[in-house]
Amino acid sequence: MISTRMNTRRIHLINFVRKFAVAAVFFLAPLHFLRLGFGGLAIGVIVSCFAAAPILFAFPTGWINDRFSIKRVILVALLAQSVLFIAIGHMKHAAGMAVLFLLVGLANSALDVSINSLYYKDPSEENPNRKYGRYILWLSLGPAAGILFGGILIFSSGFPLLMMVFGAITALAAFSLRGIDGEKFSVVEIREYRADIFNRRVLAFSLFLFILALHWGVEGTVYSPFLRRGLGLDDFQVALFISMAYLSLAASSLLISRLKFDTRRNRVLFLLGMMLSGIGLALMAQGDVRLSFFFRVVHEAGDGLLAVLSILYISSLFEKRTIGGSAGILSALQTAGQMAGALIFSWLGFRSGLEYPFFVAGALLIVNAALGLFALPQEAAHRESTPAPLARRTHEY
Repeated sequence: MISTRMNTRRIHLINFVRKFAVAAVFFLAPLHFLRLGFGGLAIGVIVSCFAAAPILFAFPTGWINDRFSIKRVILVALLAQSVLFIAIGHMKHAAGMAVLFLLVGLANSALDVSINSLYYKDPSEENPNRKYGRYILWLSLGPAAGILFGGILIFSSGFPLLMMVFGAITALAAFSLRGIDGEKFSVVEIREYRADIFNRRVLAFSLFLFILALHWGVEGTVYSPFLRRGLGLDDFQVALFISMAYLSLAASSLLISRLKFDTRRNRVLFLLGMMLSGIGLALMAQGDVRLSFFFRVVHEAGDGLLAVLSILYISSLFEKRTIGGSAGILSALQTAGQMAGALIFSWLGFRSGLEYPFFVAGALLIVNAALGLFALPQEAAHRESTPAPLARRTHEY
């Protein structure tokens, strides 16, 4: 558990650094793959491998977080990711790259689940909007800075050096763990997770999250190639486009953090975010770079609302003692959506035209907003104040 404000700041620092690196790799690596001669199917498989690991390991990681350790998982994952980044910079073959992206995906999933668990279990902030808004703010500032930095370094020095730098700063981030203490664990049985997940309320929300995650497959496969081929941008301009648009995601999360917690308003903002995300994604796929950037900003603004409110809703669904494993299951479901989206949209984009995945994924998000009218809980009480009656609540937090 996070016991002091300084510990919270250390978590924000770790989140900033790790997303600084991994987001740049996620968005800029497809350009490197094109230079290596990889085809659309190969790129889709590599990116789907990144998403595949959490499907198998997100729940076990969350269970370990609930029962044994969080800090040790984060430490091992940071050091492993550091080594893997350096290896990616020197890999030239598609099969080897797929293996490395699978392992990076595993490390990234362990970090996502473990740091989320640490934050979910923290009771120090009474306003969940402020708590999770600030959390997503730092998670989104990392990619904005990292993608821009990555584009500059690739343009001047190349992809291998970029990966060496990312490996070094990821390893250094592990030192921030020294100031985090106060972890508490309890014995959790598997049947308790089953009771958490298998009820109508959570299953409906799970479907909603799966459809939301499909569009992540677009961003990891055809987004940067579209900017290169469709808009004629060079590597630095691609990085600038992506990173500057990302700032609107940070602005949305900051907005949420300034609002008092209100169930009805949050629900409206969630659905609004889904609509903005879908409209912006669909309309950014055009040849005018200024209009494309404008609609990308709209998309990222919607994604910012979705990012904060998704994690806030998840925090309201489960007990603190089981939230690591239960949220890990939902994380696995989302990455399954990302994996499916990567395979489908990379095939569609490189076969029929790079703009089509944006149209299809945007339409799915708009349809998902309609689904959200039924999938989002009508009264998502924040569990740290008023427990929701999802399953048996017989244990203290």
